[in-house]
Formats: sequence, C-alpha cells, structure tokens
Amino acid sequence: MERRIGLVGCVKEKATEPRAAKDLYVSTLFVGRRRFVERSCTEWWILSALHGLVDPQEMLAPYDLALKDLGRADRRYWSDQVLQSIDVHVGANSNDVIEFHAGAEYRDFGLEDGLARRGCVIENPTLGLRIGNQLRFYKEANP
Repeated sequence: MERRIGLVGCVKEKATEPRAAKDLYVSTLFVGRRRFVERSCTEWWILSALHGLVDPQEMLAPYDLALKDLGRADRRYWSDQVLQSIDVHVGANSNDVIEFHAGAEYRDFGLEDGLARRGCVIENPTLGLRIGNQLRFYKEANP
C-alpha cells in the first residue's frame, strides 16, 4: 500500500488554552488543510514554527512564532531539524508520497529538497495558489 504522509503548516490563529495540536490551530485555512489530509493521507503531521514536526495528538500550549519572521539561516536550521525528526518518527522512505499543505517558508529552505533526496514523491495540491484560492480549494475539496 502506498504511504501518503501529509505535512500541514501551522497558522497564527490559535486557541487560547493548551490543546492537542490538531485542535490548537483554529483558522479556516488550517481546518481545511486538516480535513483534507485526514481524507487523503495515511498519516499526517503538523509543521510548527516553534516545535518543528508535531504529532497531531501532542498537547501544545499557544505560542506566537512564525517562520516568516525568522531569517534564512534560521529557516534552514529549522528545516534540518524537521528532516531529522521525520527520519526518527516517520521514517519516510523512497516512493512515499509527501503531500505538502504549507507555505513556501516551510518547504523552500531544505525540507522539500531533503525529502526528495530521500526518494519521496512530493505533491503540493495548492502550490501557487493565494490564500483566498487555497480557502476555496479546501472548501470545495471538503464537502
């Protein structure tokens, strides 16, 4: 069976109290991404600017950090740490499909390239879409 691994980028809008990570991020965009990967992927993980790779069931407290606020070197370091976590916790293998639901700041500083070097097939259903078009995509994909 093909393994499809969803990687969902975190968002700024969060609940005000600690929750399971899958419920901490409360924006319409995140909820749409989550619903999509729960249907399209065999497993999914959250890409957190603060915590790196996060299991959706992991309890997290609200925080205020965005990758777009970090410099290029810090984003590359973050990507390296996430790749190491993927190696340990996910074990992404050659021919696994990695389905990205995250902005460029999550993908473009080594994470996507590192997964491709591991032989993973990269998919990004909303690549190139602005936020409004992404929201429409997820609304239409999640009836």
